[in-house]
Amino acid sequence: MPQVLAFLLASFFALVAGAQPVIPEIKTRAEALKALEHADVRYRVAGVVYIGRTGLAADGPLLVRRLSDPDPYVRDLAEEAVWRVWSRSGDAEADRLLAAGVKEMEAGLLMTAIEIFTSVIERKPDFAEGWNKRATAWFLAGDMRKSLADCDEVMRRNPQHFGALSGYGQIYLQLEEYEKAIEYFRRALAVNPNMTDLNSFIRRLEELAREKRRRMI
Repeated sequence: MPQVLAFLLASFFALVAGAQPVIPEIKTRAEALKALEHADVRYRVAGVVYIGRTGLAADGPLLVRRLSDPDPYVRDLAEEAVWRVWSRSGDAEADRLLAAGVKEMEAGLLMTAIEIFTSVIERKPDFAEGWNKRATAWFLAGDMRKSLADCDEVMRRNPQHFGALSGYGQIYLQLEEYEKAIEYFRRALAVNPNMTDLNSFIRRLEELAREKRRRMI
């Protein structure tokens, strides 16, 4: 099990009332789908973990629904799980290339990363995460126009991608288009209300937008 997912589960075990909460064993996808909507938080945890471990990008909407779960640990697990399924195209080579591109990007080798992400896109053009990772790399490289274009492609394939929606906000912030930045940060929050840090950021942007309007008068 991925480290972050394991850590979140450990936190859940530590804080749920009772001695040792028993997480139901999920053996099939059908069981997981039912568990995701169960009234008992333990079942929802089990369902999220199962889909996060076995699902593909197309399963993202199942986990996005749990980002608004009443239980904070389910929400945390769902956010970790949704990123994992978004990174699985169903094509092992495309997924390998995506992971390799992320490593290059994290190492600061942005042009190499962009080339790799382009290979992912050429191999799996409907795979939203290939476009999203390239959008991130273009942003880090300072090319806002190309980053915006790739964000548009992400939205065509995955309109719930709160990472790309937040990415739009970051781009428009760099361009000092504060109203547009606010719009996209709010859209990201609407999909994933757990991005609570955006609230104070939005308030600051609203101040900047007002200052900009005053300067234009």
